[in-house]
Amino acid sequence: MMRRSLSFYAIRTALAVVAAGIITLLSHSGYFVEQIYVKTLYPYISGFLRMVTGWTKFSLGDCLYVIVFISVLVTLIRTVIFLVKEGITWQKSAAGGLYVVRKLANLYIVFMVLWGLNYSREGIASEMKLASKEYTTDELKALVNELVERVNATRRVLGDSVRYPSSDTLYAQAVRAYGAVALQYSFLDYRHASIKTSTFSTPLTYLGYTGYYNPFSGEAQVNTTVPPYYIPFIACHEMAHQLGYGDESEANFIGFLSARASDQPVFHYSAYYDLFNYANGELFSRDSVAARSNYRLLDTLVKTDIRNARRFFSRYKSRMEPVVKFLYGEYLKANNMPQGIDTYEAVTAWLIAYRKKYGPL
Repeated sequence: MMRRSLSFYAIRTALAVVAAGIITLLSHSGYFVEQIYVKTLYPYISGFLRMVTGWTKFSLGDCLYVIVFISVLVTLIRTVIFLVKEGITWQKSAAGGLYVVRKLANLYIVFMVLWGLNYSREGIASEMKLASKEYTTDELKALVNELVERVNATRRVLGDSVRYPSSDTLYAQAVRAYGAVALQYSFLDYRHASIKTSTFSTPLTYLGYTGYYNPFSGEAQVNTTVPPYYIPFIACHEMAHQLGYGDESEANFIGFLSARASDQPVFHYSAYYDLFNYANGELFSRDSVAARSNYRLLDTLVKTDIRNARRFFSRYKSRMEPVVKFLYGEYLKANNMPQGIDTYEAVTAWLIAYRKKYGPL
């Protein structure tokens, strides 16, 4: 009976592994990814997930993660108790190993179907005919100079004392921003909103993250413990992931396009503030004198926001942050993003390519 049962589980595991292998092979097919998945299947998959989860204000995906964590923990405890009572045999070890492999293969398949195949898409380079190429330091300086002007101007519009709207209002405004940008770029059409404040906002801050996309629930998760001028751009960034843009630099770039299209000044400032920090940080590694000079050109209100943000994030520094970011960087590298965690900062290449083709930001 044990041998028959073991053989049965071995067959099921083999089938799951083969299916996972087929999905991996399909991810290398440009035709399948672009024509069948990106343009045909994924819009329905993501739209359905957002319809299912968008009706609640709380995060269903976070609840799912908690349930799965508790389930795995209970299973481990029960397995340990069983093995202590019954003893360990090679059959039980083999059955346990097959079970773990099968579950991981099934999880991989679900992840790839719901989201992961987007990592192989052509993305914004194809849709906007942009080439993210190497750029010179002079080109980077020109970009930062423009961003200094933009961030100063948009901050002055907000005035000395800014009253940011509630998270729910900001999420609704982000949806309208995507509606506006879709008039120019139809591939950014966003329907069936599902944007949530993460249940884990405080832990996320300790880990150094301002938001994330849940591929299993289709929800855009926003960390609302951060300074309020970060939140509009975070929402737009995570919504770009909902539309299937896995590359972090592309999500940043699309977040900028949508935030810029908003009729709300807080979105304009949030986008230019973030992009200035990315671009000037990149410039600092090439020409620290020029980067420091750019900082001195910032409006006093912008400098105050930067100092407040630094103080805020310094309070949430933890030893886990570099570990988690390293692991996430390795995850990104395994999914066609060789720059790893630096992929976020690669948005500067898209901005420079955009300026070359379309003019000022």
